[in-house]
This record gives sequence, structure tokens and C-alpha cells, in this order.
Amino acid sequence: MSRDLVVERAGADAAPIIANLMQLYIHDFSELWFDREVEGELGPDGLYSGYPGLDTYWSDPAREAWLFRINGLPVGFALVNDVAHSRSPIDRAVAEFFVVRKHRRRGVGLAAAHALFGTAWGVWEAAVVRRNAGALAFWRQAAASYPGVRDIVEEDHDDALWNGAVLRFRVG
Repeated sequence: MSRDLVVERAGADAAPIIANLMQLYIHDFSELWFDREVEGELGPDGLYSGYPGLDTYWSDPAREAWLFRINGLPVGFALVNDVAHSRSPIDRAVAEFFVVRKHRRRGVGLAAAHALFGTAWGVWEAAVVRRNAGALAFWRQAAASYPGVRDIVEEDHDDALWNGAVLRFRVG
């Protein structure tokens, strides 16, 4: 199925699609926030509050929104920026990455991640919250299996900036 995957830079016209997919993304994350009072709660309208700063992915040149499609239909997205959780210099960071459940575990996420890595050489970072063990395994595999990736470093952070693993690697 990943052979039909298209990973495309999302223009402002795709912002509503990514906002809709963000509802599913937040829903998936809500189970990790069982002990938090505000995160993961639905609003009175039955929607999650959304993603703060999502609109900056169409106005800030250091931020990129990507849409994943199969047969023309959206199946996921990525938000990429230059914000490091590791306190080490980076070129690109995967801020958010999502594939709808129907298309998981079939190579779609891996193909999408590899497509993203192919868009920019340099030092990449993927930070994974501590409770998301599946995502950590995914990012380890994505970095290790991409041709030309080197200098993979995994750090464990537990501080005010980040709580979880941070993977850094060089593409190119």
C-alpha cells in the first residue's frame, strides 16, 4: 500500500484537512494524558481544542506542514520545524507525525518518514513522549533503515523542556 503513498508539502488550502486529522491525532494522544486535567478533554462542542500554533505552519518559513495521501485521500500528516528538544543544534525536527489507524503497520508511516528525510539534508530530531513506546520503536526503525542516515544518537530527557526520548541523526 505504501507504493500508492504521496507525501506532499501542504499549502494553506490543506490547513482544514490537517486540522481535521489533528482531531484524530489528539484523540490518540488522549489515552496518554489520563492523569492530566486539561489535555485530552473534549470541548462542549465535542471537539478537541486543536493544536496551538497550527496556523504558523503556513506563515513561518522555518515550519512545514506535510500531508500524506493514498489514492488521493488523506491518511496522515507531519509538522516539521527547527525546534530542538535536545538542546543541540539541529536543522529539522519532526514536531508531530500521524497516520490514521487504518493505514498503520503497513509501511505507510515508514515510507512517509523516509520521504520527509529526503526533503532536507542535515541533522534531524524526533522527540517522543515517555509514554509513547510504540512511537519510539517506530522512530528508531525509521532512522536506522533510511539510506544515508548516520550519527544516530538517542538521549533520555526528564526536565522542564522534555520528558522522553530524543533521537538525533544526520541525513545525507
